[in-house]
Amino acid sequence: MTDSVRYKVAIIGASETTGLGKVENMSSTMLAADAAMNAIKDCGIDKNKIDGLFSASLGGMSMVALAHYLGITPKVIDGTSVGGTSFLLNVRHAAAALALGYCEYALVTMGESGSTGGVARGPARGGCQAPTHNVGAQSESPYGTFGPTTQFGMGILRYMKEFGLTHEQLASVPVAQSKWVQGNPRALRPNEVTVEDVMSSRMICYPLTVLECCVVTDGGGAIIMTHADRAKDFPKKPVYILGTGESVETPMVSQMEDFTSSKAFKVSSKKAFEEAEVKHSDVDHVMIYDAFAHIPIYALEDAGFLGRGEAGAFIAEGNTQPGGKLPVNTNGGGLCYTHSGMYGMYLMQESLRQLRGEAFRQVPNVKISFCQGVGGMFASAGSLIWTNEPPH
Repeated sequence: MTDSVRYKVAIIGASETTGLGKVENMSSTMLAADAAMNAIKDCGIDKNKIDGLFSASLGGMSMVALAHYLGITPKVIDGTSVGGTSFLLNVRHAAAALALGYCEYALVTMGESGSTGGVARGPARGGCQAPTHNVGAQSESPYGTFGPTTQFGMGILRYMKEFGLTHEQLASVPVAQSKWVQGNPRALRPNEVTVEDVMSSRMICYPLTVLECCVVTDGGGAIIMTHADRAKDFPKKPVYILGTGESVETPMVSQMEDFTSSKAFKVSSKKAFEEAEVKHSDVDHVMIYDAFAHIPIYALEDAGFLGRGEAGAFIAEGNTQPGGKLPVNTNGGGLCYTHSGMYGMYLMQESLRQLRGEAFRQVPNVKISFCQGVGGMFASAGSLIWTNEPPH
């Protein structure tokens, strides 16, 4: 490694949209602006100082239109869009731009009307799929796959057969996350559920029941970043980036090298840990993109926290729920909290809340948090490791 963003960049502002769940009469652009204004208020920065703008293409919204709507004239723009993990990549690219001096203050923002359909489309309508240039339509759709549920779920039965994952263990994923989100007024599914509740809920696409599929909402979030040496000039506790990673594998889930593992997860997470210079045992808190219940199982193994075939039992034994040894998806995740179609921003917002001590259900003594995002149907991946501990 010749260079690194480790401890060079800090997050000084972070916030979600004012409304979350069902937000009537707001387009994706309006939601992105609302999130940005909330993040600006969070850190108290003068908006005119923001000279880097990073987002993903939402419902056809261009970066030019977004900059104009926000009243920003940036020196750097990045509209990388590779599915729901895009915003983790946006943060990675913003960190690189800041470290190189291309900009001084970077805004990463998103808004998505996945429920009411103002502009963008939610996952139930195909909104989180990365572009396939009709290859999937020619090669997968004729065999009955349609939308994320059938495509994302294609590998679950293979995993269950090879590693003995049970339906009860799969159901334990939303069960654990419901314990984190219980009572949160911003959550779409704020009630604790049992394995029996999950398994008896409506079947969507075998073996996935409705409680093993993400919610569909409107919402958004924003993050403001700057050079680490400026971070203490702002009111909130700074969060420093330690390591980042990204990768892609294939636009079609049927062409994955292994139906039970994501090559992109492995590449992006390995890069993040190498740059961060930390061990898995140093991580206090984990956020994993969970459009469907099996994704945290894949990610815990592919990112190196657990061995192959171990994650299902690990979650079922209570290790990821409140009081467990490895807190995972502490906002309830896309399965319980919110999911507007591209969930990556909410993933990061909860990591930042935990590191700043502002979470709805706070984990004690969180110093290092790891985020793993997915885009498309295991098509792309982004990984981030950050800390609230200042450089030594």
